[in-house]
Amino acid sequence: MTDPIDDLTVEVIERYAVAAPEHGTARYLDLLHGNFVNLADWERTRFLRSLGQDAQQVTDADLERMLQRGEFAGWRERLAAAWLIGLDRRTQFREVLTDLLLESDLVYAGQGYSFAITRFGQPEDAGILTAYLERYLPQRDCHYDQDWVLGGLLHLDEMLGTDHAPGFLTPDGLWRGSSFSRQDPADCHLRIAGLLRFADQAMEAGA
Repeated sequence: MTDPIDDLTVEVIERYAVAAPEHGTARYLDLLHGNFVNLADWERTRFLRSLGQDAQQVTDADLERMLQRGEFAGWRERLAAAWLIGLDRRTQFREVLTDLLLESDLVYAGQGYSFAITRFGQPEDAGILTAYLERYLPQRDCHYDQDWVLGGLLHLDEMLGTDHAPGFLTPDGLWRGSSFSRQDPADCHLRIAGLLRFADQAMEAGA
């Protein structure tokens, strides 16, 4: 049986995943679906500055606590941890994030894993996203984060000059037969590209 979550982990989650700013919304809710893009300009600027500062200051040990597996693991802290990892490009977490993404055992957290792996921006990261789509697109009852992953893969293809994504988008490709078939891949790409631009702003503001 998994031990209950310890007090230090609770403190870390409150510090980095909740981190409620003046507008009163917990950080993980602003990160969920990229909701922070809809904040007023001044609120978004402050949010990104705080996020960028924490991405540079949080310790690996605290990130590991937020990513913990087990009975008491939660999507909120994993989502926030993945964003912080991606912002600071802590590629030492690539293997852990890959395992968590492919497991897909919690709702919403996959958005963060996909963001971080995309932001790492290396050929092996495109391979990770490809493997995820190959596993989950055929499972029509799995409404996970395939749209985030496809958007990330399209971005990496564009950045790296590779062509992993087109095979999924042919008339008989896996995307057309998936539970996300009604979503426009171009919109998925635009969303992740926009979030990556905000990520750059966050790191510059938090420096």
